[in-house]
Amino acid sequence: MYQGHPPPFNGAYYGPAVPPQQPDYKRWHGCCTWNALIKLGVAFLVAFLVALGLTVLVLWLVLRPNELKARVEDASLTQFNLTSPDNNLYYNLSLSVSLRNPNKKIGIYYDWLEADAFYYGWRFGYVPLPTFYQGHKNTTMVSPVFVGQSVIGNGSSYFVTNYDSEKVSDRFYIDIWIFAQFRFKIGSIKTRRYTTWIKCGLGLPLVVNGTSNGGFRATDCDVDF
Repeated sequence: MYQGHPPPFNGAYYGPAVPPQQPDYKRWHGCCTWNALIKLGVAFLVAFLVALGLTVLVLWLVLRPNELKARVEDASLTQFNLTSPDNNLYYNLSLSVSLRNPNKKIGIYYDWLEADAFYYGWRFGYVPLPTFYQGHKNTTMVSPVFVGQSVIGNGSSYFVTNYDSEKVSDRFYIDIWIFAQFRFKIGSIKTRRYTTWIKCGLGLPLVVNGTSNGGFRATDCDVDF
């Protein structure tokens, strides 16, 4: 045995045992919290989408919305003369167009309307149309009239050739576009504003002295929402 000071260490440690490393409970707890939040968020999103889908389905079943219908009921082309070489088109075209709201529970506010006339892609006339409110299952007539002159065709031989051919056959093919901005009215609720266009492709005989080579037949129009 040693007296006085203890013997020096020989490199080994004979003290108390070192405790094992403990798991990081804070990190584990945070991970579980984020997983729970993500699952809760996904469940909430799914529930919201299902509720939204059911709401839209119920509204559709109740309202049964139908598309707007448009039709050119009558048209009269009394002047359509293209001069050469300046390609100046003189025109006089009047139309009666019916706009039909077929819905039982939806009204329509037309906040802006404009009718444009095109011949082989060239716009030769446009007129603003009056705004109005259209009730349920209602038909409203609008009557654009295009009168004037416009330089069109830009000297294109294709354009002039088509005009000359149609002049011989006495039937001119003109496109009428009606552009509209509107809102739906459902009960006391008014929706945001939407934009639509209506295209009417017409084959029109030239009326001279009150007569024409063949009459005009009412023509349905394409409506795009």
